[in-house]
Amino acid sequence: MVPVTGEQVSARGSWFRAEDGSAVRRAAERLGDQLGMPTARIADLAIVAAELTSNLIKHADDGVLLLRPVRRELDAGVEMVAIDTGPGMVDLTHSARDGHSTAGTLGIGLGAIVRQASWFDAYSRPGRGTVIAVRVFADAETDPPWVGGLTRPLSGETVSGDGHAARIVGERRQVLVTDGLGHGPLAAAATDAALTAFRDAPAAPPAEVVGHLHRAMSHTRGAALAVAEPDPAAGVLRYAGLGNIAGAVATVDGRRRGLVSLPGIAGHQRPVIRQYDYPFDAGSLLVMHTDGVADRWQLSDYPGLSGRSPLVMAATLLRDAGIRRDDAGVLVARSWS
Repeated sequence: MVPVTGEQVSARGSWFRAEDGSAVRRAAERLGDQLGMPTARIADLAIVAAELTSNLIKHADDGVLLLRPVRRELDAGVEMVAIDTGPGMVDLTHSARDGHSTAGTLGIGLGAIVRQASWFDAYSRPGRGTVIAVRVFADAETDPPWVGGLTRPLSGETVSGDGHAARIVGERRQVLVTDGLGHGPLAAAATDAALTAFRDAPAAPPAEVVGHLHRAMSHTRGAALAVAEPDPAAGVLRYAGLGNIAGAVATVDGRRRGLVSLPGIAGHQRPVIRQYDYPFDAGSLLVMHTDGVADRWQLSDYPGLSGRSPLVMAATLLRDAGIRRDDAGVLVARSWS
């Protein structure tokens, strides 16, 4: 489960416990206002925040919620991810209909969330809990996201040293996962430097991008990191990593192939940087995570999860495989049409 002590705040989002429902609603409204969302959509955002936290309180065990801004090409919106280890639901579609209830209430919560959302996805298993992801923009979102990720800090810390990012530069789609050495503000500063350098890096193969990040991080304590470039049209995944970032390609038939990261620390010494290419067809998934997530997960343990969005997959793996004594981060990317 995602460990949280009070509200955990960083540039990569804010974590709240389920019982902080009013704080979640106020923070969501404030974020929507800062992003310039219309008043009516801020009101919708408040409904979503209230219903998500209400559902966590009524139905969930150890529920937490991540709140953060999310950007697309022309505007920005608000994203919320609710995670719990509660009783779960057998049929999410049925549970989202108004009037369905498992707690003697009116049963309008999940249906209200779906109606107000620009984008919605969820995964639930009886006895294992539920993950719900929601995005609210000024208008509808037309394309489902091809990549999703999230991080959370070590218990007791207010910032995470782990981070992730995605970018499209020319014909290239690339993702980054980074783990600043140690934890706390200095680890977060190293990861922030990597995220900034990744955003500004040239449109080059992953090995060259990793070299660019390494040079840009010389003033920090350094980080383990990896850059991946899925290219389903060419049937290949290009990958370059330094340090203890785990990566795997999972296929539709349940197979999982690990990806190679070389020893080294981005920002320190002169590490060997090498790119490896792996098969990556239209049905493949890329999963990357820091060492704050145990590498024991198997998608075959989660019936139907591979058909959900990358964000919901990442949140589910973080919940179940995240290690409480370390920062943790997971990113999932899939092929696109």
